[in-house]
Amino acid sequence: CTGCLGPNNALNSLNNWNGSATEQDWLNEVIFLGMVIVPVYEFALLGDYLIFNTWDYWGGDNPISDPGSFPASFGGGD
Repeated sequence: CTGCLGPNNALNSLNNWNGSATEQDWLNEVIFLGMVIVPVYEFALLGDYLIFNTWDYWGGDNPISDPGSFPASFGGGD
């Protein structure tokens, strides 16, 4: 029953963007930490839980498209 939990497309889209924001892993980490401190990630997850996953469950169509797999590789950038 994984459909009941929802795909969390807003959070995954944000995470994918952050993983490919720059070519340098350390700078992506700084961006990530900034977005955790400012609560961008928290609001994306809250939006998924309260709005988008519920919309997907009851309506059958998530308003945020599937972001696909995570694009970045760890440990490769300087």
